[in-house]
Amino acid sequence: MHSLSVIVTYLKLGILNVVQYRADFFFQLISLVISLGTSVFGLLIIFGQTDSVGGWSRDDLIALIAIQMLVRGLIGLVIQPSMQRLMEGIRMGTLDFMLTKPADSQVLASVAQVNIASSANIVVGLGVLLVSLVRLGGGVSIGDALLFALVLSAGTVIIYSFLLMLSTLAFWFVRLDNVLVIFETMFGNAGAWPITIYPGWLQVSLTFLVPVAFAVTIPAQSLTGRLTTLTMLGSVLLAVAFTLGARWFWRFGLKHYTGASA
Repeated sequence: MHSLSVIVTYLKLGILNVVQYRADFFFQLISLVISLGTSVFGLLIIFGQTDSVGGWSRDDLIALIAIQMLVRGLIGLVIQPSMQRLMEGIRMGTLDFMLTKPADSQVLASVAQVNIASSANIVVGLGVLLVSLVRLGGGVSIGDALLFALVLSAGTVIIYSFLLMLSTLAFWFVRLDNVLVIFETMFGNAGAWPITIYPGWLQVSLTFLVPVAFAVTIPAQSLTGRLTTLTMLGSVLLAVAFTLGARWFWRFGLKHYTGASA
């Protein structure tokens, strides 16, 4: 409960710090609508020549795009900006101020920065997802919705743990900012399509090396009737494994932090 209180407090402070720049949200919203229109237009051109891509229909892929936007919003709202601030704090030695606070250091590092403009991704993503579900026939039951929430949560946890482990490498390497840029590029480009359409080696890479599949494709499968019980269980178990691994690696990294006085 203490950690939850810390998270809520930091989120409130982050919102207060950026709410004075409300125009950023609306500019981000306009940019997203334009980007969405471009993506949908591209799909219309492709599906003007075929009925499916790798077994996925046009409406299936629109749902996948919506999920990608939603997850990008969740990542960009707190996780990614906080990881960037964490790496800067390690490099500059200012992580000392965080470590002296009476709260779990990992929790503080994970919610240190809020980018409220990314909430536009969440708003647009949810809107497009609702439209796509209507177009799919509205055949999504309560069980399907709960399953979607489960695998989406597992995918988000996996992405968070993955980014935390990448950021923790800053305890040993001087600059890792470009690593997050590379991840964002791969997530934006490769995540816009189901991984099942890629070659086998790339599917493995997007599942285990850069876990895009768990954040986008698997949640989309749960809404389009493609998700198997084995995949669902694997997603949950991997989320647990990533969480424990990230926690251990974070504590291990802290032992190598020399601080500003070094």
